[in-house]
Amino acid sequence: MQFADRLQNVETSAIRELFKLLGKPGIISFAGGFPDPALFDVEGIRLAADAVLTANPGAILQYGATEGYGPMREQAATFMRNKGASVTPEQLIITTGSQQALDLIGKTMISPGDKIIVEAPTFLATIQCFRLYGADIHTVPIDADGVQVDRLEKMIDELKPKFVYLIPTFGNPSGAMLSLERRKRILEIAARTKTLIVEDDPYGELYFGTPPPPSMLALSDSIPGSRDWLAHCGSMSKILSPGLRVGWMIAPPALLANATMCKQFSDAHTSNLTQATAAHYLKMGRLEGALDVVRKTYAERARVMAECLRSEIGSAIEFNQPQGGMFFWAKLTEGRNANDFAKRAIEKLVAFVPGAPFFARDPDMSTLRLSFATADVAKIEEGIARLRQAL
Repeated sequence: MQFADRLQNVETSAIRELFKLLGKPGIISFAGGFPDPALFDVEGIRLAADAVLTANPGAILQYGATEGYGPMREQAATFMRNKGASVTPEQLIITTGSQQALDLIGKTMISPGDKIIVEAPTFLATIQCFRLYGADIHTVPIDADGVQVDRLEKMIDELKPKFVYLIPTFGNPSGAMLSLERRKRILEIAARTKTLIVEDDPYGELYFGTPPPPSMLALSDSIPGSRDWLAHCGSMSKILSPGLRVGWMIAPPALLANATMCKQFSDAHTSNLTQATAAHYLKMGRLEGALDVVRKTYAERARVMAECLRSEIGSAIEFNQPQGGMFFWAKLTEGRNANDFAKRAIEKLVAFVPGAPFFARDPDMSTLRLSFATADVAKIEEGIARLRQAL
């Protein structure tokens, strides 16, 4: 068969390939980016599903509007307003997870050869998605406070990219949190240069103590002209359930209209059943209580992982303590290669993701991502001890 030329620009996810090695009995995995299923509010989701199937089953099980199920659009807008962003239901569409929102941005914005800017490192699936549409991807470095804005501004002025993709809050894989000052500066740059900023925010509610700064969407009202150059992707996957596949995209009207048209070609609409279930769940008011449990659990696991890394691995590894999210981003010292380390770790029955695939250019082979979300404290302690044996 002769496949599309664009497939030459992408390859199978290195993380998905790694999962094939995780079937060994007794393995402890820090590799996945999944929420802990033990923390899902199953009872609340069951109540919500029962309620919507009882009240109006015919409509819920029927085809729906591409833009989204009305009550879910309303609940998503309310969710964003509660986080300080001025959003109406008409300013967003419901997507099949935020991953579809990113794909729709790729479809509507990227022509082959278009320059875009992403963080180094960034979400692997986004790199693959944008490459599939032929993007010429450039990278800007990050630190513990997020993307380095001076470098970003210089790159925008020089490259004039189609858009910039950022995960400002507890990024995957970096765990970094963009500071308030940097968020405002990026919005000012966007307005000055008329450059679209794509803000991906699946982890913002997973903070461990003090809430993070407001989203760039929430801040955009105070930065004249910036709202016209900002798209925001949200999701219920990390805070309620990824199996529901409910996300949303807020964007300027022309982008939203074109994304809606492209969504018609993809899946017609996101499942009415899962939209209705998520909408009713949010209306029930159970999310904040469920999130409180998740935040406390993840915070404890992150604390234990940091302590174990310091005590077991010591100076052989460097990392920043995450303030939320699901990940540690770490760097091996003394020229150690994370790919080689990962192979030895598998032999010791512990897994993590080497960092190289998270770079669109010039990968740092000493980096790695560790997720604490699905491992309890005992497994974290045992898993990090096994990592020490694999050094």
